[in-house]
Amino acid sequence: MDGDLQISIVIPLLNEEESLKELFGWIKSALQGFSYEVIFIDDGSKDGSWSVIQALKKEHPDLVKAIKFRRNYGKSAALNEGFKLASGKVVFTMDADLQDSPDELPKMYEMIVKEGYDLVSGWKKKRHDPITKTIPTKLYNWATRVMSGIKLHDFNCGLKAYKNELVKSIEVYGEMHRYIPVMASRAGFRHIGEKVVQHRARKYGHTKFGLSRFIYGPLDLLSILFISKFGKRPMHVFGVWGMAMFAISFCIVGWMIIDKLFVNTSARLIADRAEFFIALTAMIIGFQLFLAGFLGELVSRSSSRRDEDLIEKII
Repeated sequence: MDGDLQISIVIPLLNEEESLKELFGWIKSALQGFSYEVIFIDDGSKDGSWSVIQALKKEHPDLVKAIKFRRNYGKSAALNEGFKLASGKVVFTMDADLQDSPDELPKMYEMIVKEGYDLVSGWKKKRHDPITKTIPTKLYNWATRVMSGIKLHDFNCGLKAYKNELVKSIEVYGEMHRYIPVMASRAGFRHIGEKVVQHRARKYGHTKFGLSRFIYGPLDLLSILFISKFGKRPMHVFGVWGMAMFAISFCIVGWMIIDKLFVNTSARLIADRAEFFIALTAMIIGFQLFLAGFLGELVSRSSSRRDEDLIEKII
């Protein structure tokens, strides 16, 4: 990490050519007196976004870094590559659509550096979105607070600030970018705060997110909670439930044997009783759970690197 660089700003984008120059100018105005770098991640744009980024790089070679993906891989992959490239003491993420205000950056920087937060999340308390988006967002944030135990109002706000060592300690993939605070907490970075930030109406283009995020979001959260707790010891969860299934099966079989030999000697054959099939089912489920645990142990000991070649250019 560059010793004197204070701020890295990671900006994932998809088809945002109209807003990039204006956003960069706004960042320059907001961060006067700071040393910083702006890292643009072009997530497979089909418009002229990359040409705009190249022009900015040519004009400001010391301030701009950029990565171009071969195709659209999603925001999580973009953030993950941006985090690898970031060298500032505090790393910011923000969207490229001008809905996040760079004027918030100095105060959030102070919260990290002076107040000791590991992560500061923006809270768009007053949103400029239709009710069809705001109500599902409130429900989503409530569910995430309950499931994760992290008391943030707006998990999905793109404007966040992190300690550099935090972003170097996590891997963001799939659609996990919404749950970086959860991942950070599970990685030991538990001093998490939030700041009310401006939410501006979209000036150019249209939103890239649909209702699918509210369907897949809870599944991603369950994955993070499970992996963070049992990712290194999957047999601990699958094995316990497997043992429970075997115990149920053996108890039922034992009871049927005792009943047949000493209580109801004239009763029908054990194999003709419904309890026998319940015990058999429990044993099969127990075996499958143990097998899942063994497979999980094998996977957890394999390499976690994702070798897909997604970067086309770095400037």
